[in-house]
Amino acid sequence: MLLAVDAGNTNVVFAVHDGAEWRGRWRIRTDAERTSDEYAVWLMTLLGHSGLKPADISRCVIGTVVPAALYNLRRLAREWFACEPLIARASLDWGFEIRVDAPHEVGADRLLNALATHHRYKGPLIVIDFGTATTFDVVHRDGAYLGGVIAPGINLSIEALHRAAARLPRIGIGRPQAVVGRNTVAAMQSGIYWGYVGLIEGIVARIRGEYDEAVDGHLKVIATGGLAPLFAEGTAVIETTDPDTTLDGLRLLAERNPAPTLVRHSRRDDTLA
Repeated sequence: MLLAVDAGNTNVVFAVHDGAEWRGRWRIRTDAERTSDEYAVWLMTLLGHSGLKPADISRCVIGTVVPAALYNLRRLAREWFACEPLIARASLDWGFEIRVDAPHEVGADRLLNALATHHRYKGPLIVIDFGTATTFDVVHRDGAYLGGVIAPGINLSIEALHRAAARLPRIGIGRPQAVVGRNTVAAMQSGIYWGYVGLIEGIVARIRGEYDEAVDGHLKVIATGGLAPLFAEGTAVIETTDPDTTLDGLRLLAERNPAPTLVRHSRRDDTLA
């Protein structure tokens, strides 16, 4: 079975795929100081609840946008699952071109989303990922990654508003009943929600304007991330939501690339790996 690890700025998601379906998905807060043993104690318990054991894992693939977290995630795979993890990098075989100025600068999550959405929906596509940042990525009809847009994430914007304005409270995100709020919280919720809907619709319209649909065809919009269903309710621009996009990208990447040879190190010299 495959252990896929998606390490984002806010959470690390672990998932196990048996070749036919995902057997389990678990998330934990991202902490670059968390040791491999701490991960293991938590993960082994969850595997057991799903009827899985460490010996069931034969491969591991890791995608991360937090470089400092990679060290302990790699050790987790080596020490607890006896496999060398495949690390999602631009230098791997993705099955498509990365047509940007500096391919190595593109976040692994964005390439994984491009891989998964092209495989499932073909193209051309715009992929919106509602994470710590809200990203818009463009996938050519042939699967090539063409670049995109990075905007502040919803929760970052809420936190910044609370911190910068002394009298504005910290709020939760939700679809407001009306655009015009009749109290402070309702007004803030409206500004965040409908402001982001406007952001989504505006950026999608401008991307479509740059990529002539008469030539490239209709750019279908796929949304992923925890808040994708919420914002899909507020705009017809989002045509499909897909919660497993990044995990599916990790699975497909592992299928395209050979498993690395296990590198064994003692705890003393593991820092050199």
